[in-house]
Amino acid sequence: MLFPLLYSSKITYLVPMKKEELTQLDFRGFFHLQMDPTCSQAPITIHQMFLESLEKYKSLNALASKKEGKWEKITFSEYYRLSRKAAKLGLERFHSVAILGFNSAEWFISAVGAVFAGGIVSGIYTTSSPEACHYIAHDCRANIVVVENQKQLDKIMQIWDRLPYLKAVVMYKDRVSEKHPNLYTMDEFMELGNEIPDGQLDAIINSQEANQCCVLIYTSGTTGKSKGVMLSHDNITWTSAHASRAGDVQPAEIQQEKIVSYLPLSHIAGQMCDLWTGIKWGEEVYFAQPDALKGGLVEVLREALPTSQMGVPRVWEKMMEKIKEASSQTGLLKRKMLSWAMAATLEQNLSCSNRDSKPFWMGLVDSLLLSKVRWALGLSQCQKHFSGAAPLPVEVSHFFLGLNIPIYEGYGMSETSGPFCISGPQVYRPHSCGKVVPGCHVKIVNEDEDGHGEICFWGRNVFMGYLNMEDKTREVIDQDGWLHSGDLGKMDQDGFVYVTGRIKELIITAGGENIPPTPLEEAVRKELPLISNAVLIGDQKKFLSMLLTLKCSVDPDTSEPTDCLTQEAREFCQKAGSKATQVSEIVQSRDRAVYRAVQDGIERVNGRSASNPQRIQKWAILGKDFSISGGEFGPSMKLKRQTVAKKYQNEIEAFYKD
Repeated sequence: MLFPLLYSSKITYLVPMKKEELTQLDFRGFFHLQMDPTCSQAPITIHQMFLESLEKYKSLNALASKKEGKWEKITFSEYYRLSRKAAKLGLERFHSVAILGFNSAEWFISAVGAVFAGGIVSGIYTTSSPEACHYIAHDCRANIVVVENQKQLDKIMQIWDRLPYLKAVVMYKDRVSEKHPNLYTMDEFMELGNEIPDGQLDAIINSQEANQCCVLIYTSGTTGKSKGVMLSHDNITWTSAHASRAGDVQPAEIQQEKIVSYLPLSHIAGQMCDLWTGIKWGEEVYFAQPDALKGGLVEVLREALPTSQMGVPRVWEKMMEKIKEASSQTGLLKRKMLSWAMAATLEQNLSCSNRDSKPFWMGLVDSLLLSKVRWALGLSQCQKHFSGAAPLPVEVSHFFLGLNIPIYEGYGMSETSGPFCISGPQVYRPHSCGKVVPGCHVKIVNEDEDGHGEICFWGRNVFMGYLNMEDKTREVIDQDGWLHSGDLGKMDQDGFVYVTGRIKELIITAGGENIPPTPLEEAVRKELPLISNAVLIGDQKKFLSMLLTLKCSVDPDTSEPTDCLTQEAREFCQKAGSKATQVSEIVQSRDRAVYRAVQDGIERVNGRSASNPQRIQKWAILGKDFSISGGEFGPSMKLKRQTVAKKYQNEIEAFYKD
């Protein structure tokens, strides 16, 4: 990729290594593809995938952005043209374009342009601090950093002088308020490549191989320094084709899927579902506004009417809470009718695997009651609802199943290019994350007497390695190419996979009892509807304890949890005999009624424990719910247990003083 103001016009070609390697630790190497004979489609690059789609979908709308209250759309033909234009803007081979901003057409075009240019696309979470931005931009050798607005630009300005590879910064939303050398708006930057002949770009594109790195996904760094997960062209193109089809995503020649893009594109789930699969199957992608996770998501869902939608568990949980809140404001008769309809529908859905054989009355109830709720959520046209990045609580799964919204769970990692196991309309079993994607393999190692063990992966979507981290790469990929996930799970006789926890999260008590925290935490949340988060404590301790937070409303502007209890939490308190409406009222006064009700719920959970060491002996309610800004959640809303343990060290120590 050539930037005439900064670089010479010399083209650098890739010099092949002597042999393909099972893993790779830098951008220049070739990766050995793990091809199963039952799914041995020829490897292709991202550019080749785009060309194939362009032949079929060029006149279809690809990207939809809302500007000044109106949706502006570009076709696949225009998408491709702009991506080629972005590929002429100065990226050196084996260097990166780092993108720091919310989901947008500019994000997509910058990413595709970087890959067309023979470079690497590296996303940076919008919540990252300047130092976190520096680590990623320096580690990936970013030549260009693309930022959304002034807020993100300010972070880069603080660290620019410590980024030796950085040649230009581009801002795509706000105007540049103060001139700085090599700082451009997107329009200015795109014009710089006009003099570069198409032939030069084509030469670079044609020199690319499917087993070269093109995408870097940085892990959240919850257990140490963030790792750069290297994904090849084949990782991306093969996974886009096969994982999505396993989930019943349709090609546009059959039905053009509509999706809403709002999950962080720095995370593999958002990037794979929205960007790469969108290109592969000709999807129409609507970009939500940055306030999507602050309450604005439903509005864009109502306008876009997606046919397929992805959400992390916390998103589905927040939707559930909003429905419950809205229901509580309706009349008693309507509330009771909806509650009955959902309970009856859930029972039928759990007992009847064949959706076509369900009784006539279910269709009538669905039409008169449940369809109205789906319409209010913007999911009236949605045929497939997916969840990933963390286990979906049973309560949430059952709630939506009662609305005739089966949520299909997927399971994978950044290191597997996203979904490795996936559910769909034809492959669904409650509480399972589905079956392995065809052409890939899963095995469970070190099984216990119940069949639980570590989940391991093999296939073409297994990553190349961690950038410049040989030791870390060798820790997770064995000599036969199996990726050791670090997750605990089991597989039933029909091939459905169930994830039960993380090995590193496994609590080993002082007495040597191995206890996965997730089942107990979920049991407490199910037993006590006012509990938002439950974190089990007890590693190397004499007994188990638990930190609890209460369900509260969220500030729509900041996404910060407020002091006000949700309607569901208030109703729980009222039934328990408390008039509390705020978290602080309960915690500061240790509200007797609420604390007694919580203790009763804990005792009910303890009563179902298999052994005494698995009983929760002590617990505490924290004064504020967890959040991304508070550090307890990562950008994908996954709980950061180490952060919680450190932040609430005093509360934990109090459990074990005696």
